[in-house]
Amino acid sequence: MSGPRDIHEYLAEFEDIPGTRVFTAKRARQGYWLNQFAMSLMKEENRTRFLADERAYLDEWQLTDAAKAAVIARDYNAMIDEGGNIYFLSKLFSTDRKSFQFAAGSMTGMTQEEYAEMMLKGGRSPEGQRSIKANAAARAGETKETH
Repeated sequence: MSGPRDIHEYLAEFEDIPGTRVFTAKRARQGYWLNQFAMSLMKEENRTRFLADERAYLDEWQLTDAAKAAVIARDYNAMIDEGGNIYFLSKLFSTDRKSFQFAAGSMTGMTQEEYAEMMLKGGRSPEGQRSIKANAAARAGETKETH
């Protein structure tokens, strides 16, 4: 019988799944202020202030330059990389009067309509989506075979 798994090794396995960003304690600490900003948008007066001058409102928060740039660009993947939690970030796309479906589509490089159609057809194929390492190894094998 083996002992308990190392939590860091376990969490590292998720980093091998393409497009997956697990909201770990480390990410929660990293994104604390980004998520606090997003939650502030629950109040109408904050949404109004933010939309009137996004940069000035963001400057009131202890955000990294990268987090501020991601918010201004509405780059949800970059916000998640900065520690944002999608459920908190939903306050931002709701402020923009966008749906969760719109945000999910933008995160996958699709329009809202393309994303909805893909999901209605059963979602994205798991082919090529299981392992970054395996994909790299397969590409390396293809390169060797073609030379």
